[in-house]
Amino acid sequence: MPANRPLVIVTRKLPDAIETRMRELFETRLNLDDTPMDQAALIDAVQKADVLVPTVTDRVDSKVLVRAGSNLKLIANFGNGVDHIDVKTALERGITVTNTPGVLTEDTADMTMALILAVPRRLVEGAEELKAERFEGWSPSWMLGHRIWGKRLGIIGMGRIGQAVARRAKAFGLQIHYHNRKPVHPQIERDLSATYWESLDQMLARMDIVSINCPHTPATYHLLSARRLKLMKPTAYIVNTARGEVIDENALARMLEAGALSGAGLDVFEREPAVNPKLMKQKNVVLLPHMGSATIEGRVDMGEKVIVNIKTFADGHKPPDRVIPAML
Repeated sequence: MPANRPLVIVTRKLPDAIETRMRELFETRLNLDDTPMDQAALIDAVQKADVLVPTVTDRVDSKVLVRAGSNLKLIANFGNGVDHIDVKTALERGITVTNTPGVLTEDTADMTMALILAVPRRLVEGAEELKAERFEGWSPSWMLGHRIWGKRLGIIGMGRIGQAVARRAKAFGLQIHYHNRKPVHPQIERDLSATYWESLDQMLARMDIVSINCPHTPATYHLLSARRLKLMKPTAYIVNTARGEVIDENALARMLEAGALSGAGLDVFEREPAVNPKLMKQKNVVLLPHMGSATIEGRVDMGEKVIVNIKTFADGHKPPDRVIPAML
């Protein structure tokens, strides 16, 4: 890799301030019209670039990576999740992979809490009634939802985002429960008044609201399978701001349609950008277009982390946000 100005190819449009700074520091090729790259375009990029800056919409799989040029030494992902990158193949080919952890935590937790509020209180339904001019004045029995105060929230994945969700939920009077690969530090449990469940099955059967905040890995693909979804109470709600692949979306749609669950709030989908038509028809489902981290501040922070990772690597040092297989 050139010591000072590596060729950096960016796959999507990034904030102006980030693109400007990249052009100041590196030989940078931008995607000004923001058209997602198909496989052929990605292959062309990895054959030319010293550094590739992809996003979640880019499928940087083994078929792309085996065509990479010998000059490609760094994939500096614009985002935290790296399930769209074949990290194992990249490392085998001597390509370092970095991501942008931490900067999305509060934004994603905010969106999770918004969905936890929106679904039981029927906020979107109410807004649609108003827009359709069906509001005829207050009524004691109209648009009734459910309070969340005192309810049990089960968090799947108690990392940075899971803990940030727990902090918000505790302030709203929810009882905090969680399932994780291992318990968090005892002091964190005490601060959050959180109860650890080693068995996901047992936790699901007892929760009023379930929030998915774990990454998508081979181990978490369809973690909420049809069997596990059926363990949940019919009065329960499910919220997902992590990755759509963690839920068996078809099974979820069938259960919502049958009234076997009270509702869902989904910011991510199993086959994005496609959304299951059955989910689109449900009044008790709030659907968002992958907006969990969509704040100006968050996107700029992500870009700044990408720049630090590239600059550190180009200077001959280990970048701070390397993705290690043990982390996945």
